[in-house]
Amino acid sequence: MFGPPGHAYVYLVYGMYDCLNLVTEPAGAPAAVLVRAVEPLEGIELMRTDRIGRSIVRRRSLIDERAAAEAARIARLPRARLASGPGLVAAAFGLDTTWTGMDLCDRASPLRLERALGQEARPVVDTTPRIGIDYAGVDWAARRWRFVERGHPSVSGPASVR
Repeated sequence: MFGPPGHAYVYLVYGMYDCLNLVTEPAGAPAAVLVRAVEPLEGIELMRTDRIGRSIVRRRSLIDERAAAEAARIARLPRARLASGPGLVAAAFGLDTTWTGMDLCDRASPLRLERALGQEARPVVDTTPRIGIDYAGVDWAARRWRFVERGHPSVSGPASVR
């Protein structure tokens, strides 16, 4: 997170979920934006494969029947929900902490930011309180620092905060 802007910072949460962040400030200033969800447009089956693989590897205690049920559940997920949470973004793209430092603005990078093609109108962006930080106290948990595209099916979190 102390790296140059436009680079990836991937960290492991609870020893279970990798989360992708985009570094936003000059090197030495720790600031980044958590990528909470991505709308899958291409590579859908590869995303499903990566999600299944990550789910089974991270949950080594799954017995064969449970692993098969988990794979079947992911296979049935609607495309819009494949990367609809911070841990799911990393799982769908096969990301882990080794991706930290990747230049997301380099066109040659295997992981990069790109402009949306054919987007005619700008999306309506809402702000909501952040999710899962009640432990930080009411003042921090209530801050509307979560930005979402109104009504988009890939937005993370419960339906009540989409």
